[in-house]
Amino acid sequence: MRLSALLLLVVTGLGAQPKPGLRFEVSWARPLDGHVVVILSTNNSQEPRFAVSEGLNTQQIFGADVDGVRAAVIDGATPGYPRENLGQVPAGDYYVQAVLNIYETFHRFDGRTVKLPMDQGEGQHWNRKPGNLYSEPAKVHVDPASSAPVRIELTKTIAAIAPPKDTKFIKHVRIESKLLSAFWGRPMYVGAVVLLPDGFDEHPNAHYPTLYYQGHYQETFTGFRTEPPSAGAGGGGRGGRGGGEYPYKLYQDWTSGRLPRMLIVVTQDANPFYDDSYAVNSANVGPYGDALTQELYPYVEKQFRGIGEPWARTVYGGSTGGWRALALQVLYPDFFNGAWVFCPDPIDFRAYAMVDLYKDDNAFFAKSQWKRVPIPMSARPAASSARIWTTRFASSWC
Repeated sequence: MRLSALLLLVVTGLGAQPKPGLRFEVSWARPLDGHVVVILSTNNSQEPRFAVSEGLNTQQIFGADVDGVRAAVIDGATPGYPRENLGQVPAGDYYVQAVLNIYETFHRFDGRTVKLPMDQGEGQHWNRKPGNLYSEPAKVHVDPASSAPVRIELTKTIAAIAPPKDTKFIKHVRIESKLLSAFWGRPMYVGAVVLLPDGFDEHPNAHYPTLYYQGHYQETFTGFRTEPPSAGAGGGGRGGRGGGEYPYKLYQDWTSGRLPRMLIVVTQDANPFYDDSYAVNSANVGPYGDALTQELYPYVEKQFRGIGEPWARTVYGGSTGGWRALALQVLYPDFFNGAWVFCPDPIDFRAYAMVDLYKDDNAFFAKSQWKRVPIPMSARPAASSARIWTTRFASSWC
């Protein structure tokens, strides 16, 4: 026997195959592309697929891409979060569920073919995306030391979302964008939610200025309600998300003459990559800036009697919406007459979370001759007036 062959036998345990560890075998009815995930949850108050968006209280998840197959294996080599692999999961009983986020093949105008999950009206949430496959939750004993496979079958399909209903004040529109359809090689749509002014129906010849709100995907207008909140609902919710008093207060101001009569428009531009497009033309996402300003916004103004002149358009938003609002005003200065930009995402990366992305070659440690000094992500005042420095290792930002 040659020496190299002998050494190989010694290294591999004289030809013995390694003992397989715990694995999940997930199957479904027909070949599909997508991303399959397996969720292990200790929380029985909701389905595991809904227990992975709880911030620091998220449950365990593993995921793998699939391409034209009817099954997938999640094993010790599959990456996960918060635990990195199955071998790190403590043995015990878990509520287990699997979901397949289905991908579509796009043949783009630039010659690229990509497989991505198209939004289906849910705002790019894989765990409730219509058409995605999922399994019934099951209580399973999980033991990383076990080699017996756990078999999961995807027998359920997430149902379509009923479109929100129009009301006297709130209207919903959706149009095909010729610009985006040409880019993506298939019909692509953009939409809007329009808050009408008081007296819109009673004054059919009136035309109105338009305020364009920018932000993440919204199914409908969430900060407006015509009835007061129920007792005990409280008033501290943001934009009425918690059923607070502010949406009703807006209705009162909206119909009392205390606010100017205008259209407020919420943009819906979820795409194969994200729940919003950032409202700009992009080599990856497509000409969304042009689609909004040349197609969607003129359509809204025509349908709902907007004045349709630059002096009668403003744009506003906060955080991501702040970035969008500033980008639209800067890139389309002749379309909008002003922008209210609140706490925008960074528009420059010379101090992105205290790192200069243009110059610093390490976002985690500062350059130092004698020791590795962590770069803090942020500073905030403590009760003692001292500053608390948050590093990337102690923050959920990473």
